[in-house]
Amino acid sequence: MKYHVHKAVVIGAGTMGASLAAHFANAGIPVTLLDIVPKDAPEDDMKARNKIVQSGWDACLKAKPANLMSSELKTFVTLGNLEDDFDVIGEADLVIEAIIENLKIKQDLMNRIDKVRKATGIIATNTSGIPIKDIAAGMSDGFKQHFLGMHFFNPPRYLKLLEVIPTDDTLPEVVEFIRHFGEFRLGKGIVLCKDTPNFIGNRLAFGTGAFSMHYILENGYTVDEVDAITGPLIGRPKTATFRLIDLVGIDVWEHVGKNLAPAIPHDKLGQQYLSSEKPTKLIATMVERGWLGNKTKVGFYKQERDADGKKVFLSLDLNTLDHTPSEKPRFDSIGKAKKTENGLASRLKVMLDEDDRAAKLVQALTYQAFQYASTIIPEVADTPQPLDDATRWGFMHEAGPFEIWDMLGVKDTLEVMKTEGYAPADWVEGMLGSGKETFYQYENGTKVGVYDVTKSDYVRIERTTGLVLLKEQTEILKNAGATLYDMGDGVACVEFHTKMNALDDDIFEIVNEGLNRAETEFEGLVIGNEADNFSAGANLFMVVVAAQQGMWDTLEGAVRKLQDMNMRMRYFPKPVVIAPAGLALGGGCEVSMHASRVVAAAETYIGLVELGAGVIPAGAGTKEIMRRVINPAMKTENAEVLPYLQRAFLQIGQAKVATSAWEARDMGIFSPQDRIVLNRDHLLTEAKKEVMHMVDAGYSPPAPELIYAAGRDMRGALLVGAWMFAQGGYITEYEQVIASKLAHVIAGGELSKPTWVSEQYILDLELEAFLSLCGEQKTQERMWALLNTGKPLRN
Repeated sequence: MKYHVHKAVVIGAGTMGASLAAHFANAGIPVTLLDIVPKDAPEDDMKARNKIVQSGWDACLKAKPANLMSSELKTFVTLGNLEDDFDVIGEADLVIEAIIENLKIKQDLMNRIDKVRKATGIIATNTSGIPIKDIAAGMSDGFKQHFLGMHFFNPPRYLKLLEVIPTDDTLPEVVEFIRHFGEFRLGKGIVLCKDTPNFIGNRLAFGTGAFSMHYILENGYTVDEVDAITGPLIGRPKTATFRLIDLVGIDVWEHVGKNLAPAIPHDKLGQQYLSSEKPTKLIATMVERGWLGNKTKVGFYKQERDADGKKVFLSLDLNTLDHTPSEKPRFDSIGKAKKTENGLASRLKVMLDEDDRAAKLVQALTYQAFQYASTIIPEVADTPQPLDDATRWGFMHEAGPFEIWDMLGVKDTLEVMKTEGYAPADWVEGMLGSGKETFYQYENGTKVGVYDVTKSDYVRIERTTGLVLLKEQTEILKNAGATLYDMGDGVACVEFHTKMNALDDDIFEIVNEGLNRAETEFEGLVIGNEADNFSAGANLFMVVVAAQQGMWDTLEGAVRKLQDMNMRMRYFPKPVVIAPAGLALGGGCEVSMHASRVVAAAETYIGLVELGAGVIPAGAGTKEIMRRVINPAMKTENAEVLPYLQRAFLQIGQAKVATSAWEARDMGIFSPQDRIVLNRDHLLTEAKKEVMHMVDAGYSPPAPELIYAAGRDMRGALLVGAWMFAQGGYITEYEQVIASKLAHVIAGGELSKPTWVSEQYILDLELEAFLSLCGEQKTQERMWALLNTGKPLRN
């Protein structure tokens, strides 16, 4: 039977349900969001009857960070209620329930759904802990065959994990379809789970989290100390421990812990810490007081305003329960760990060898995580891989417990763990005793096998068919800044690998060599990487040093190289597909805008931010915004240019950054034919496919295009606008100077009337304005501020 999802329904408009509907909209899937009718709503008043669902959806739209990738996507979502609109379920290909965690209420709903669902309709529950088989109990055979758990992590737009939990009755083809749908349409990392309490992610998180709270309170650590220790230093997000609990909600933390404890009576380690007196009392007291974390603006941290009206954070004294000014603790071990250069493994090895308070906490958390993770295998999974995937994708850790254990050395760590009282499950020693020294098998640094506890042997790791990994491609040429690969099938790829992938001469050299070889040896070229960020822009240090030393020829040469490279890509006779993801700022944005086609990760944050550094875009970025924003409008007879000129001026002048690839399309940075990929892991695979598709379709480059230059009268209008902004205190006096340079370029310089000019004419104006601003002391101050603090200076 062939399954598809052309129509979806989400039931429950709470935080999770509404954000799930939003994410289906992000994927371009029409979705109906349903909730109950208020008890007192009149039958003839649809606004009153949809009050609950409307309220939930409104809250979803206001949430920060945004659940929708573009406000335009909200038209994919239709609102309704469970009485007047229940028949939409009979038309839905997929129905997801995200209502209150109450078995009886869920079963009652499923009974109603069972009566109207279509034969191929898949029904899923987003429960975080109720056994899936219990929810399906008593339903028809057809329902059970098409029912499973789909446990998303909140917010679903940003957290990659999707736990898929079938029952014994779920058809294998349904499971396989949902796995494929989740990965390819929704962009998720799929973890197939057994139907065990809290599945994998939350079971592991609360088994280790309960211990963390116990250890922290027993050993007198402060909130500030813990969050300084348990964040990026040990491969976890900046939310660390207490900021994360505030984000999740202290009431949610309590609820999950209370529900988990009775569900795992056999789990001695989990029971020991879930029932620990001090954490239980602390959390209960905070809930009683209404200190629920971020949603109430008070939890382990408290938001206040100081005398100047600035937002300040106080942290909770865990002994007195008073909120006091936050401190920045210092530890020698952390200082040593941060000085290492080989990543997470090196930092952890330092912390495991030291003996101050920070090191002791890291040791306890690390060894207990290894211990607990090992003891829930094979109950929750037969291999370590699902636990590691769930940790990375659901909680944004750099690596999962078994991946870290492999980094540190399983055998080397084992004896220390036993000495410290964190003995792992017996199967770990059994694995070592059989001569297998790691949980994973590796080939050239890639995991290819994983130890299966039920088989006492390695099993092959399944991988998405055709997935492109750069480390497996043939290296053609490499320097300090970039590498050129042969991806096969006539496609080459350029990977940047400078710090933050900042553009420099090494990158220009490899890109141009890639283009040279593509002319004769390849059918097309991909420019992309597997790093967190595509490119944060130009090498700012080189720019400011050259400016201060008066190396104007060097600076001019660097800008010309970027302009020439971009223009060469734009008119290259073979397809050049650029695959941005993460940050694509300044020069990284300019490079992207000169592709034959962009295949962008949905979570691409892209924009021309040069104003923050005191200059204007000069790598053909200003020209390209003029071409994309102003040109189309001015091809209509008698069109008024000013609104489009202002849009281009403000987009660059306010250093606007798109917060998704969809927003980038709305801003004109990406075009309608550019593709958006929700699963970041598939980006290079899809970029390669796009090159091959364009070749098969007979790609030819665009005709050279003239740029509409509005002339000096319109420049005057922009200058008046900038002056008014300065007079109103919205921009500084120096920002008005920068704006005047930008206005000069966007209006076409000294032209006495509107004229269609060549691209090179605008490129020359860009360069002139850039070099002029680089010579200004206040621009150089801005550049040094960005380099030293990472924050723009408003001088």
